[in-house]
Amino acid sequence: MTSSAVSKQPRRTQEQRSSETRTRLLDATIECLVEFGYAGTTTPRVAERAGVTRGAQVHHFGSKTDLVVAAVSHLAQRRTEAAMQEINRMRAGGDPLGTALEFMWELHQGPLFIAAVELWVASRTDRMLAAEVEKVEPFVNNAVLLAVAQLVPNELYRKSVRDFAYTAMDTLRGILVSNFISPDPERAHRRWLRASAQLRLAADAGMPGIPLVD
Repeated sequence: MTSSAVSKQPRRTQEQRSSETRTRLLDATIECLVEFGYAGTTTPRVAERAGVTRGAQVHHFGSKTDLVVAAVSHLAQRRTEAAMQEINRMRAGGDPLGTALEFMWELHQGPLFIAAVELWVASRTDRMLAAEVEKVEPFVNNAVLLAVAQLVPNELYRKSVRDFAYTAMDTLRGILVSNFISPDPERAHRRWLRASAQLRLAADAGMPGIPLVD
């Protein structure tokens, strides 16, 4: 077979190469946040992990703050989109409240929550970072609110259910943060199931008669 007969892969455009470099940087940033924490996530380390030059990293993200906030925003959007693909399970199952609580657990799994916590803690003493991180929060919160809208078609009941959802999310995040001390995913999930049982009792007492689905 002659070389002319060999099919050639189409050359990537400059836009495609730039997009791939950006994605490698974002993924490497999340890996560094999880492995080294916020303080240990340096731009040279991210560039090395991503396999790109420092010049390429600076071209895409001028500062560490720009880089870490973009990375967490990117991951949050991807994680939320994937989670929302599963939301129809809530309407199909016979226990929508239980499914919603488990949906919340799934939404907080993986590197997203760990990376977000690193930025939350660093933001306490870095107001510039805090202002940027504040823009990330709506990604996950909007996923919860969309789930509420799916579960509660009647708008009259949504505020009560939304308040319940935020209380459940606060509870879950407390469990996950405390699990950092001695990581044990199975124990954390058991604690969440125990908390979920208590949350269900609170829902029954505080939202009696609210229909979750049509």
